[in-house]
Amino acid sequence: MESAEEIHGWTVKMSMPSVLAIVTVFSMIPGGVLSDMRGTQGLEAQQLAQGSTHLHRRLKRGWIWKQLFVPEEDPTPRVIGQLKSDYDRGEYSIKYILSGEGAGDAFEIDEYSGEIRTLKKLDREEKAFYVLQAQAINRRSNEPEEPESEFIIKVQDINDNVPQFQNEPYVSSIPEMCPTGTTVAQVTATDADDPMFGNNAKLIYSILQGEPYFSVEPKTGIIVTSWQNMDREAREQYLVVVQVKDMLGLSGGYSSSTTVTVSLTDVNDNGPTFQHHLYAFAVPENAAVGTTVGRIMAQDGDTGINARMTYSLEDDLEESSTFIIKTDPVTQEGVVLLAKPLDYETKRRFVMAAEAVNDHVDTRFLTLEEFRDRTTLKIVVEDVDEPPVFLSAAYEWKIPENAAVGAVVGSVSARDTDTVNNPIRYSIDKRSDNTKAFKIDPNNGTITVAKALDRETTNWHNVTVEAKETTLNRLSSSVVVFIKVLDINDNVPRLARDYQPFICEGTQAGELIQLLSAVDLDDPVEGHHFYFSMVSEKHINPNFTIRDNQDNTAGIVARRSTFTRKDRTQYLLPVVVTDSGSPALSSTSTLTIGVCSCQPAGHCPSGGVEALALSMGVSLQTLLGLLVCLVTLSVLSVLMLMVRRHRRKQQEGLEVEVMDLELPETVSQKVLYYGEPGGGGAGLGFCQPVVPLRHHPRRRERRLRREDVRASIRMSLRESHLIGPDDDVFRQFILDRLAEADQDPYVPPFDCLRTYAYEGSGSPTGSLSSLESFALELEHEQPVCNPRPFMVKLTPWYGGGEEDTIF
Repeated sequence: MESAEEIHGWTVKMSMPSVLAIVTVFSMIPGGVLSDMRGTQGLEAQQLAQGSTHLHRRLKRGWIWKQLFVPEEDPTPRVIGQLKSDYDRGEYSIKYILSGEGAGDAFEIDEYSGEIRTLKKLDREEKAFYVLQAQAINRRSNEPEEPESEFIIKVQDINDNVPQFQNEPYVSSIPEMCPTGTTVAQVTATDADDPMFGNNAKLIYSILQGEPYFSVEPKTGIIVTSWQNMDREAREQYLVVVQVKDMLGLSGGYSSSTTVTVSLTDVNDNGPTFQHHLYAFAVPENAAVGTTVGRIMAQDGDTGINARMTYSLEDDLEESSTFIIKTDPVTQEGVVLLAKPLDYETKRRFVMAAEAVNDHVDTRFLTLEEFRDRTTLKIVVEDVDEPPVFLSAAYEWKIPENAAVGAVVGSVSARDTDTVNNPIRYSIDKRSDNTKAFKIDPNNGTITVAKALDRETTNWHNVTVEAKETTLNRLSSSVVVFIKVLDINDNVPRLARDYQPFICEGTQAGELIQLLSAVDLDDPVEGHHFYFSMVSEKHINPNFTIRDNQDNTAGIVARRSTFTRKDRTQYLLPVVVTDSGSPALSSTSTLTIGVCSCQPAGHCPSGGVEALALSMGVSLQTLLGLLVCLVTLSVLSVLMLMVRRHRRKQQEGLEVEVMDLELPETVSQKVLYYGEPGGGGAGLGFCQPVVPLRHHPRRRERRLRREDVRASIRMSLRESHLIGPDDDVFRQFILDRLAEADQDPYVPPFDCLRTYAYEGSGSPTGSLSSLESFALELEHEQPVCNPRPFMVKLTPWYGGGEEDTIF
């Protein structure tokens, strides 16, 4: 082997660390620690990694290495190695540079000596190794003296982590009475330390609490039972504390513990057991069926399905069929129930055996007989005062509807079951017999007919009969009596509906005209059977016959053809319907058969204009003609009414045109009188007080409209210029006005007379009539009072009294 002095370039210097550490460092360098060196540096590193003691001749290496391991959690900065080039002559002409993971933070290099120091404590669990790069640069030329080389600094592990249990908390269950060695659970712990370095991460398990019932496998952490026949009824739950240590349990290591909760599940290893050999109960004799008599309970140490049991009563002593027993699914108690009515006077005590049996048995732990237990029940019946009891729960009788009043329908009977046997009286509940059709004998319970029955009105009677004791308590009970009213033939059959048959004009002999059916209110047992026939006559009906179909229907058939409306529009056909009762009843109905001008489909109109024409016995054309005449008359009436309204409007327009001829209001209250010349009253006038006439209640509707009178006066004044005073028209006008004033009791009395002169039609000064110049004359004329006026009483004309005004 060549000496180190013969090797030029980089050199590795080793200090105290062992050869194993050196090999480990080199093996962690990818491609060899000296893969970047010249010559055979990679081969030398490989030979060093394989631990070879024979080194072949190789080229010089350029680095001098020191220790490349650093312990974790060391807070003291320290030198862990040195990099030195063989070109370094100690003149500090070489500058060392460190780069890569942790450079400047966890590690630094002395740029003059190449020593690598730690800057802080390291944690292997955070980072196990660091990959760095080193480079030597000539300070003068600033050129690299050697190519960049990569190396690894490994953090050595120390035992600084406590083992931790995973998946906590641990809960497990095992069946009770399980054999020894049954697996309970497995606990698992982990240690963050390096499992490849020493015993830092090598764990071992042990039991701190739970022995002697449980044990744990030291390496796997599997907990198993170590005690046989563990009984849940004695102890249901166990807490097992398991400890784990690193360093294989050696001193100086870390440890932790966890708790495993182990529960024992139930198995059916206990049978039911009654706490008493005898259970006694008392029940009153009037207790209803289904009443709870009492409860019994068999204890079972198991739970859930293993504690379910069924109770039964055995027919070994006396009649246990009077009682039954059921299991309460919630409490697992045996509930004793009354199954039949009790009677103190008949039986006062019951003794029976009760048994409880588990529903689910497990013969691994007990025999079949150990899963059952028995006890005795004693039930005493208590005496109570009971109401009367009817011999039958219900009664059903039948009676014909024609039964006479007082006829016996049936009898009810009740008795007092008590030993005293009190007397009983019977009555009918009024609410159940509103019609009071029946009555009952209060002493013996015989029911008779009280009113006539009618099946067609009520075919069933549900009567409630009450039986009551005559003692102080007056206890009572009731029973329902069903009475069916039997039918007799007391109703006549009738046609099913109001038939309105018709026959078409073209119907041929033998054709069916109408199908008939009948109804009967009776309800015979064998059913209805009706017979149809015609009324017996001396002569056979030449037009129609009735054909009985023997199925409660019959048909009306035409005997001949050529039915026409001209010959006859209607035919009357009596129909006799007879029933099959005993005695047979019948009824006669007369049908009206109309002759119809049928439509092509054979349909006779039943509504509209055509049906109306047929019902009136006229043809459709005649009826249409009448309708046209009525419409024409209606139109003419409307036109005449419109013409009259139009004329009335024209007259109202004329009134507007002659408003200047309107007379003063006072004129309408005067009686106008025209006197003949030389009558002695011409040119004179006298005034009397104005006294209105009394109203006539019977002739108020004949009062003339004041506007009509005024219009007539205006018209006459216009024509007076063309006629003389002796003209018939003028004379007739005056007479008409006087007649209207005399005949109308509602016109006021006129007490002022004025004389009017006719001036003629040719006067250049125009008319001097006072009707034309009434307003001027009022200004110049003063009425002249006649000292001896001609006095005429108005009383005979108008029915006034003595106080009426006269003139």
